[in-house]
Amino acid sequence: MSGNPNPFPCGRISRRNFLFQAGGGFLGTALGGLWAQEGEIRDAILGPHFQPKAKSIIFLFMCGGVSHIDTFDPKGNDHAGKFIDAIGFGDNQASMRRPVIPCLRTFTRYGKSGIPVSDWFPHVGGVIDDISVVRSMWCHESNHFPAVIETCTGHRGRAFEHPTFGSWVSYALGSVNRNLPTFVNIGRPSSPVQLTGGYLGASVAATPFQAGEIPIPNLHPPKGSSSAERDRQARELHEMNREFRQRYAINSDIQARAKAYELAASMQMSAPEAVDFSREPDHVKELYGIDRPETVEFGKQLLLARRLAERGVRFIQICNSGGGNGGWDAHGDMKTHEPLCRATDKPIAGLIRDLKQRGLLDETMVVWTSEFGRTPWSQNTTGRDHNPKGYTCWLAGGGIKGGVVHGATDEVGYKAVESPHYYSDLHATILRQLGIDHTKMEVPSLGTVSRLVEHGGPIKEIIS
Repeated sequence: MSGNPNPFPCGRISRRNFLFQAGGGFLGTALGGLWAQEGEIRDAILGPHFQPKAKSIIFLFMCGGVSHIDTFDPKGNDHAGKFIDAIGFGDNQASMRRPVIPCLRTFTRYGKSGIPVSDWFPHVGGVIDDISVVRSMWCHESNHFPAVIETCTGHRGRAFEHPTFGSWVSYALGSVNRNLPTFVNIGRPSSPVQLTGGYLGASVAATPFQAGEIPIPNLHPPKGSSSAERDRQARELHEMNREFRQRYAINSDIQARAKAYELAASMQMSAPEAVDFSREPDHVKELYGIDRPETVEFGKQLLLARRLAERGVRFIQICNSGGGNGGWDAHGDMKTHEPLCRATDKPIAGLIRDLKQRGLLDETMVVWTSEFGRTPWSQNTTGRDHNPKGYTCWLAGGGIKGGVVHGATDEVGYKAVESPHYYSDLHATILRQLGIDHTKMEVPSLGTVSRLVEHGGPIKEIIS
């Protein structure tokens, strides 16, 4: 009769096995490049490939599909009431005819560039000379969940566990601040795919942060414990993990779980300090709208994003109004956009102004986007349907030209017709500014070579 293979019967486990089993949850995704830097993640692409212009990305994802027609791509109402052919639209790709509904927004030309911006975004209009507006984005998917997968991973469907874009950045560049993650998510996403490391592993997935006294639940050390005691514990854990990593080096999930405790020990000190707004002057808080009830939540998130970028976090993703289809999903009435615009307009402009006055905008790129736009027609309401065929994103800072409009949709805002850019062109543009050659962003996985960008490249017209 063979002996018991478990030397710790009755459910008991060794301390080393405890680390392995208990290292799940956020800890397993909080590593963002630390192991890559130490050479303990195989095939990590430690860049940059050439001199970067941006050090950090603040990626603002508006969940649900923002109407470009009512925000940054004015069309007027000359075609209101006219029927147009919506060829190949919808789940069954059937042809149909739909009437164009009027846009009730007023557009004002702002800044030296004179770019028109909707009355829903007057504060962003005030910084438009720092922004490149791309009006010709497109993707394939017309439903939320598939479109989120496509736009955050660069691929359609879930045949493979493709990593989200922030994970690719973490994988390629590693960590700047060894006490904080490389890839952070703030706010509720539309899909867990927006956080995943996929086949790149748990070590490059997003770490969830939140604005407030507790950036990550259960991160604070026990009361009464001293820094010296935590240092002693960290040294012991490091020695235990060194042997453990050698034994389980081929398993990235186990790597992530073991190493997580070392990062968590550092984050106990660094993360609370990063979200401590007490030393921020009142005029800065007012800049972000933290003094107003309608903007306080998003304002705190963007101020946290700036503080994380200052501390070397490479990719800060902020998901606004996520969950379900997303709050920007305006089928019933376009007026549902209004409170969302009001809640985000001032904080976004405040972020750009704050970065600029601190000399950080040159090295910090702000990106505003959604999973698709909205149609010129409605569904027998005053709202608009999903539109992947043509929509708007915009970028500021990090070597991006300011006061520029690039590309165009047709006369009613349905389809990108001038300089159309598939969504992965946005990925390639961001990578270019981070000093990464998108053609080298590939890894052997599942018996094939997986790439982030399958075709296309950077949007050169908006790069300075």
